[in-house]
Amino acid sequence: MPKIIVIGAGIAGVSTAYALLEQGYDVTVVERRRYAAMETSFANGGQLSASNAEVWNHWSTVLKGIKWMLRRDAPLLMNPTPSWHKYSWLMEFVSNISRYRENTIETTRLAIAARKYLFEIADREGIDFDHVRRGILHVYWDKTGFDHALKVNEMLNEGGLDRRSVTPGEFAGIEPALHGNFYGGFYTPSDSTGDIHKYCAGLAKACTKRGAQFIYDAAVIRIERRDRFNLVCTTDGADLTLVADGIVVCAGTNSRDIAAMFGDRINIYPVKGYSITVELEGSTADSSAPWVSILDDRAKIVTSRLGAARLRVAGTAEFNGVNFDIREDRIRPLIDWTRMMFPKVVTEHVVPWAGLRPMMPNMMPRVGKGRVPGVFYNTGHGHLGWTLSAATSAMLATVVAADLPVDARIAA
Repeated sequence: MPKIIVIGAGIAGVSTAYALLEQGYDVTVVERRRYAAMETSFANGGQLSASNAEVWNHWSTVLKGIKWMLRRDAPLLMNPTPSWHKYSWLMEFVSNISRYRENTIETTRLAIAARKYLFEIADREGIDFDHVRRGILHVYWDKTGFDHALKVNEMLNEGGLDRRSVTPGEFAGIEPALHGNFYGGFYTPSDSTGDIHKYCAGLAKACTKRGAQFIYDAAVIRIERRDRFNLVCTTDGADLTLVADGIVVCAGTNSRDIAAMFGDRINIYPVKGYSITVELEGSTADSSAPWVSILDDRAKIVTSRLGAARLRVAGTAEFNGVNFDIREDRIRPLIDWTRMMFPKVVTEHVVPWAGLRPMMPNMMPRVGKGRVPGVFYNTGHGHLGWTLSAATSAMLATVVAADLPVDARIAA
């Protein structure tokens, strides 16, 4: 059977490994961290959100980025320091504004398909990931934001999503813990939330049971192609050479550098997001914190309930290169927003986190073949890796099967 190396053990990499195992491949996963899901897939917003499928390629995003450039607490923050990668990415981002509608509809369809795959896998493998299926409520503070959401809703509906407008008077019936003087909102009952790290860790264990090998603390140094691939990585202070018939790159923000080894241009930019995990305490936790997931369009902040004892609050987008610093001036708005929207939530025990979203300029994941035979990509999911990876992994496994059938192996 063909041997496949998957580079990366985040949500895309572990999901890809599972999909390939289902097809009958011999799979090895190489991960530079000590465990699965320790970077972007560690503490994201938690939403499995087809309702958040709108791509960012819109002139309003560009104008907001310019407007907020000097605000350190802005929902979208752009470091103006010159960088060829950053500005070339932004130029491509603008060039894809013409595909805004098409890509939003396609992302919606992909997100809906991904739900089926993910739920089936979790049930089959018995993965507990604090899954809450109570929908997502998008809230809008003014008519301008709501009117834009009406147009977005048409695209989401065209993509097959059941998402309906709700009045502020209906909010209490959907999520009684929510406070605010809102103009209106949209509710998507089929969306849900969960702990991405718990899911990835559980899926990695399932992959191991199915025969996959995981090599952690392994930094890829080089990859050579002769009759087969020789991947050289450093682990435990020594070089290790792995031989395979195919390589799948699922390395998040590091995918750009890995792709360059094969002469491929995968123009991923690291867009930093922040989150806080609020440890809920006392008998009032159920009533003080939301169970329905909230997305505040103005603040660009989301909530996810992770079981009875935790509330995840996440948001913001920061264009500042490869930078994992957790800034107090970016965390503080998340805490203040939580106190404003849910006054009874105690924020004494809060765990902050920052991660880098791997974003393509067109906001669409890169799924498919590279220029070198036997090289494949499933990466660049941006802010929707948790939402889309189950579907893109199934798609990628189909592409691999067509190019490298299970009953054949490249001759050694």
